[in-house]
Amino acid sequence: MVSLAGSQILSPKQRPCAPRRPGRSMRTIRSALLHPDSPPGPSSRLRAAADDGDSDIDNLTDSVIDFRLSELAATAGPAHPAAVAKSSSANAAATEMLDLSRDFSDYSSFNSDISGELERLAAAAATPRSDAPDLAAVDLNDLESMDLSADAAPLERVEPFVLACVQALGADAAPDARRAAAARIRLLAKHRSDIRELVGVSGAIPALVPLLRSTDPVAQENAVTALLNLSLEERNRSAITAAGAIKPLVYALRTGTASAKQNAACALLSLSGIEENRATIGACGAIAPLVALLSAGSTRGKKDALTTLYRLCSARRNKERAVSAGAVVPLVHLIGERGTGTSEKAMVVLASLASIAEGRDAVVEAGGIPALVETIEDGPAREKEFAVVALLQLCSECSSNRALLVREGAIPPLVALSQSGSARAKHKAETLLGYLREQRQGGGCRAGPGGAATSMAR
Repeated sequence: MVSLAGSQILSPKQRPCAPRRPGRSMRTIRSALLHPDSPPGPSSRLRAAADDGDSDIDNLTDSVIDFRLSELAATAGPAHPAAVAKSSSANAAATEMLDLSRDFSDYSSFNSDISGELERLAAAAATPRSDAPDLAAVDLNDLESMDLSADAAPLERVEPFVLACVQALGADAAPDARRAAAARIRLLAKHRSDIRELVGVSGAIPALVPLLRSTDPVAQENAVTALLNLSLEERNRSAITAAGAIKPLVYALRTGTASAKQNAACALLSLSGIEENRATIGACGAIAPLVALLSAGSTRGKKDALTTLYRLCSARRNKERAVSAGAVVPLVHLIGERGTGTSEKAMVVLASLASIAEGRDAVVEAGGIPALVETIEDGPAREKEFAVVALLQLCSECSSNRALLVREGAIPPLVALSQSGSARAKHKAETLLGYLREQRQGGGCRAGPGGAATSMAR
């Protein structure tokens, strides 16, 4: 290609020329070529300088045209459906380049093939992509009966439905459409990791978050459960957090239906897999509604709340929040619910809270020591193991709690456990018996790793 800088430009007297369009100087065209879509700012000043003839843009050569040709070629090539929205700007760029090529043909002394090449690229950019999903043709009702297994529904088939759901979640969509779209994303994200990943990058996450505060309980529940399902894909957790979902999930945990509360607890559990989120979740007020779920939730809801509390209470501040929210009383009550799976989880959370002085005081006040001793006496083998772990946590730093344990008659069942329990239970029972042998009457609680012993504030 020949450089413009080296071309001989014939004057109008030497060569007739076609009339130019009013108001389109070559400087303006060059400026638009370099900055086709730039917003106002420094680049606008550069274009103004070009129009004034004070810029090096006057030295425009065909290397810049090659650059724009490459951009047009990239626009005309295969692209992801998300790039379809850029087609209008690509068409405008192609039209501008065609005008530029004709101006070169009118005023320069060379005749190149640039015009034909640009016409080809402009036509390619203007032609609708054949592989772009036609969202208007997507019937979301088909999802209800669609086989979403990997063999029956490859991602290429699922993608139009995902994009249509995201479109239906728009803020200007009708409430019924948004509710239905959230339900369908909930369904799409239920089973397959690759679909969850696809939905995560489609823009669905930030569109679902506002529905967490919906006054429509069905829409709220669908949004909560959709985000729960999406959070099962690890890379989506950061996106859900970045979309500001934690506080609205806590709101759903307080105000939603029984299923919404349960699934919000699970979603927060999933997000707490990011360690930095644990303090945030606690600070957003999640502890109190989780404690309420321990008392009023279904068996499944209680298990979800227990698991979430255990994860969150890895942060000391959340332990303090749990004790202040009255978590210990329902936890002690759950120890007696044998055979449901909640007893074991409750003892694990109690052991965690007993690592701070406020927690130990609260467990004693709620009657936790007699309940744990009773479990060691006649509970299933696995529950006995969790009970002795909790008692060890209560007594390792507090001699007054050891005295209470002796008065509750704990030594005979501990001796039996040290002889017939699991390896871990035997070891914990022997350690606790060693503390009891060293028990000195009249002692108080010593300061342990969790901090100085204090009375729990009520």
